[in-house]
Amino acid sequence: MRAVVIGAGIVGLTTGLALRHAGIEVVICERAPEIRADGASLGLWANALAVFDDLAVGEEVRCIGVPTEMYFHDPAGRLLDTPGFGSEDHQYLLVHRAELNDLLADAVGRDNIRLAAGFTAYEEHAEHVTVHLADGSSEEADVLVGADGAYSAVRAQLVPGTPAREHPGHHAWRAVIPATGITVPEDRLILGTHGCRGGYIRTYDGRVYWLLNQFNSPPLTGSPKQQAMERVVHLEGEGRDGVLAGLIDATPEDLVLHNQVMLVPPLSHWVSARVVLAGDAAHAMSPHITAGATLGIEDAALLGRLLTPTGDVPVALAAYEADQIPRYAHIARLSAAVEHAPTPQEFAQNYVAFSHWMISQRPQRPGNNRVGA
Repeated sequence: MRAVVIGAGIVGLTTGLALRHAGIEVVICERAPEIRADGASLGLWANALAVFDDLAVGEEVRCIGVPTEMYFHDPAGRLLDTPGFGSEDHQYLLVHRAELNDLLADAVGRDNIRLAAGFTAYEEHAEHVTVHLADGSSEEADVLVGADGAYSAVRAQLVPGTPAREHPGHHAWRAVIPATGITVPEDRLILGTHGCRGGYIRTYDGRVYWLLNQFNSPPLTGSPKQQAMERVVHLEGEGRDGVLAGLIDATPEDLVLHNQVMLVPPLSHWVSARVVLAGDAAHAMSPHITAGATLGIEDAALLGRLLTPTGDVPVALAAYEADQIPRYAHIARLSAAVEHAPTPQEFAQNYVAFSHWMISQRPQRPGNNRVGA
């Protein structure tokens, strides 16, 4: 069996790695001329690390990350307790996106990745799918995986009329900077006023990752750095010499990343007989639950479990969709409960309820319970 994966981001590369471990020939097509990653750092929860362990890269991933805990404080610095949940429900690994992408590209094998090979269209046939690329070439495969993000071109053909849409008023700012000249004695995540959440986390290599996001933001003015500085007062208070304000102020303007948060609407289907969506292409959600990468990695694990070299592709993809669409409807409800929590205490409680549910739903090992083998 041969698979073409569109997108060499974290989900696309993990999908390629999972399929190769399943004994499937894989080519990953990436429109950019190099392996790269937009964004700064990301959190990997225990269920994602379990997938990487199964794919024999878990220890390498842990070497480029730092164990961190997702506890929240209010602007006065008080810890928001979450009774009824254990420490394991708060623990995750913080890694740098670009370093994780490079690690996964090496694990997949760079000879299996085609760069500067953007996807344009596919033609689906009874026994195979033809994938057309922007350079005029094409690839023949038994299955096509669209792992090309929220703006997925594969989704545009598979499920027309479902472009990514703005999460109105929801913006995010972040950066990774050296921890020079600023004392960062601990990691801190803050639930503030005016819909603002943010904080800072020390990385494994001595740098600091800071982030800030706001729901129901007023219209933006000024540069991304100025926008972040205007909002930090809702997290650390007017006139306070806070660590987060200091980190933002110390960040060069060109390192401040700003995003209007985009969402993928619920889809009527994720698959056809030989085409399937994974990761943000299928279910891009708000980053306030900090689980997008982890959930996409689980998609990759499930595809690696269901597809086999001699299996029935349409049956495997139908099983994938039957599992995932109800699951993500539930995730959307849990995410909304966090977003719309009326108080910081309820936000923290709903967040840990989500993380507890997510890590307790560990993906099955890729070698088990394959369909059609």
